[in-house]
Amino acid sequence: MEKITDGTCFLFADPSFVTGLATVMDIGGALVTYNVSPSGADADERAIASDWAIIGSDILNAAKTLGEETQTTATAKATA
Repeated sequence: MEKITDGTCFLFADPSFVTGLATVMDIGGALVTYNVSPSGADADERAIASDWAIIGSDILNAAKTLGEETQTTATAKATA
């Protein structure tokens, strides 16, 4: 399985501004396209992997922020 780097939007198309304007007049929905996966199971696997990758990134960012805040607090107490 490839590395998930684009968040949870891999199944949605990334239209341009002009495409967005054209869809206003596209009553039948012929211009609306989505990225596809070979199977529903593959799409689910990619979505779950993407969700966990984002959760891991959030946890890492929270740990970094906590470490920075803890160090700042400790430095402030040491100089006081």
